[in-house]
Amino acid sequence: MHIHTRLSLHFLADIQRLFFGLRKTSGCAFLLCLLALVVGCTSTTEPDTLGERDWTEIEKAGQGTTVQFMMWQGSPIINAYINNYVVPRVKELYDIDLKISGGQGPEIVQLVMGEKQAGITQGQVDMVWINGETFFQLRKINGLYGPFVEKLPHAAYVDFEDTYISTDFQQPVNYMEAPWGISQFALVYDSAQVPAPPKKLDELEHFIKAYPGTFTISNDFTGMTLLKCFLAELGGAPTSLDGPFDEEKYARLSARLWAYINRNKKYFWKEGETFPTEHSKMDQLFASGELLLSYGFSEGGIEEKVHQGLFPETTRGYAWENGTVRNANYLGITANAPNKAGAMLVINFLMSPEAQLEKADVNRMNANTVLSMEKLPAEWQQKFAAAPGRKYGPEVSALAPYAIQEPAPEYMIRIYEDFRTEVIEN
Repeated sequence: MHIHTRLSLHFLADIQRLFFGLRKTSGCAFLLCLLALVVGCTSTTEPDTLGERDWTEIEKAGQGTTVQFMMWQGSPIINAYINNYVVPRVKELYDIDLKISGGQGPEIVQLVMGEKQAGITQGQVDMVWINGETFFQLRKINGLYGPFVEKLPHAAYVDFEDTYISTDFQQPVNYMEAPWGISQFALVYDSAQVPAPPKKLDELEHFIKAYPGTFTISNDFTGMTLLKCFLAELGGAPTSLDGPFDEEKYARLSARLWAYINRNKKYFWKEGETFPTEHSKMDQLFASGELLLSYGFSEGGIEEKVHQGLFPETTRGYAWENGTVRNANYLGITANAPNKAGAMLVINFLMSPEAQLEKADVNRMNANTVLSMEKLPAEWQQKFAAAPGRKYGPEVSALAPYAIQEPAPEYMIRIYEDFRTEVIEN
């Protein structure tokens, strides 16, 4: 995959935003490496014939191999699902040794980019857990193998007409990544302490003035997702951020957003002088009662945290009136993966009714399935229907009327950078 040396101004702007999005890099040195890669690099992966093979041949090639899986490891229940269920199960089914390494968006992109620049044809990683920004960045550098998803037998149970599955941050997925889970962002409150939580920006402004110090914005993916929901409200409609990134729209709406936050941040936690850098800190502050409002994906993550004894049983979740982001997360195969066949076997298993039902267990990982009930065999429809529901957190179906699309990845990249300059450093 040759990357053309004649770059448009628009593409150079995308590269600049990519650089700003990789927040853990070493500045100018990394940017120089990036530009060198874009201007002069040719993909060094060997020609691949998997696309010409049928599934039986792919299965045979992947059995008895080792698969390297890079994923976020910040959740004990997700780690337990992978280590205690998936790892032994793929060993039993395919004699595959699934090796897990920690890493998320920036680390994955930097690893793939560094290997491409070094001309490494057999990379360290076979499969990765990604979405949104990372998918966008990897596609920019031709860092993903595919399309491969249509080859997977269990893809037949997925409704690819569902736009929350077929598009990732407004980008067509085009079978370059396999859907693994889907969830909706929700706000979280303790119903014993807050009988009527705010559902729009003017109500939030009244709330934080009435309960100063009980609200804040985490300077991480979760907090920036909240800001995207706010930005969509300022746009005037649930669909206001749909479509490609719009510089004029972003400049206009973000100016209003930063003005709103800055005039109110003196009522935030710690009077807006500091912001949590990790969402786990938000959970601790909410659990102790210091914060009265929190938020998160997986419908707020309420069920898990109540079961852990972290959140009170009176914790509830809800959607913002204008809408909250719903998105899917995906599994991809790196372009220079040494074991693409093995990765396809593991990904196909992770999409299976068996693995998806185990993953949906409300007392364990409690993740919404990406499988379409209408497409499943009757026996699996019955098993999913018989599974116990949530007791504390909202079902994703209850939030569905308030679902909005993830905006284009440039919105997240710009919000990250501007939150730092316009709010934190202001």
